[in-house]
Amino acid sequence: MPSKVLDRFLRYVKIHTTSQEDVDEIPSTKRQFDLANLLVKELKELGLTDAIVDEHCYVIATLNSNLSQELTDKIPVLCFLAHMDTSPEEPGENVKPQIVKNYQGGDIALPGNPDLVISPSETPSLKKFIGSDIVTSDGTTLLGGDDKAGVAVVMTVVAALVADPTIKHSTIKIVFTPDEEVGHGVDALDVESLGADIGYTLDGDELGVLESETFNAAGGTLTITGFNFHPGYAKDKMVNAIRIMAEIITRFPKDQAPETTEKMEGYYHVYEAKGSVNEAKMRFILRDFDLNELDEKIQNLEDIVNQIQKQYPKAQIVLDLKKQYKNMKYQLDKVPHVVEYAEEAIKRANIELIRKPVRGGTDGARLSYMGLPTPNIFAGSINFHSKKEFVPVIALEKSVETVLNLIQIYLEKSNL
Repeated sequence: MPSKVLDRFLRYVKIHTTSQEDVDEIPSTKRQFDLANLLVKELKELGLTDAIVDEHCYVIATLNSNLSQELTDKIPVLCFLAHMDTSPEEPGENVKPQIVKNYQGGDIALPGNPDLVISPSETPSLKKFIGSDIVTSDGTTLLGGDDKAGVAVVMTVVAALVADPTIKHSTIKIVFTPDEEVGHGVDALDVESLGADIGYTLDGDELGVLESETFNAAGGTLTITGFNFHPGYAKDKMVNAIRIMAEIITRFPKDQAPETTEKMEGYYHVYEAKGSVNEAKMRFILRDFDLNELDEKIQNLEDIVNQIQKQYPKAQIVLDLKKQYKNMKYQLDKVPHVVEYAEEAIKRANIELIRKPVRGGTDGARLSYMGLPTPNIFAGSINFHSKKEFVPVIALEKSVETVLNLIQIYLEKSNL
């Protein structure tokens, strides 16, 4: 099975599944069906006859219990999820994975991009994997370990359980989602009809990581309408939307930006800005682990906009801001065993347990508020959303082992 997870991973990353922002439809890109259809085919070949891909590109399947009905009814239905899309922040087409055999330290060259290297000075966690095989892209694209590593892990777990009926398990649901990277991963998923009690995403991050806390999130757009005039005769007439937008951005706290924060610190982030004198528009996100502090950031932004509007009364400034998701910790704290069992599963794989918050979002954050408590288990990707992304093969293998351990722990805790 260890070699199988690598084989699957290398196969999946070559399929172009990049999602796209600002698209109302789910999936945002039809190409995500290419991987979805392949996964359905493979699941059916493994005997999961109910495997489907629906019109929104959700792959859903059931691995039936191999216990008696009486015992099956005593155990929660587990759901393992991973997302098929890759981030639009870097190219995801024509991925050419390379395997660095028996990594011995130092920089890893990326053959398609001589200007880039993966360096332990920049990514200290690379030092943990001396002696291991490591998968990277050729440097012209991201690798896609976020989250095709998770997809490969879940598929390998299913294959392992099918291949060895002596491994006892209750009913298991499998879900592969589209559009996680653009914030719509579970928008069209019918969680109630899924019939699962507890979920676990296998979504990125390094060996041994368990994540049960996310940011509280808000985001939106700010649109400024100005008025253009010949610059030679513009005094008291021109209203420059670009200058107004720049003034708003400079009022964002500089010590609360992505590039100046870490660990449990929140931030303001403008990630896209464009415009002309007539109109300027920016897209932004606000993040904080504490819900009250997120509300303070929202209020601060609204105050900034109101102040600038008074300063430039001839401009029209429109703030469109929405809350996106809440910290899943608030829901997972109500069912502590869901996290505790995952901790035990990682420890049984003889690897160091690393507890840390997700400095971002995950499908599990939304799912936890849709009635399916869902922490995140590592799948091995490091430097995700980057051409310097890499996945140690041992992380893929240990992720498979962790999930198999977790399935057994649920049986043990049910006294079976």
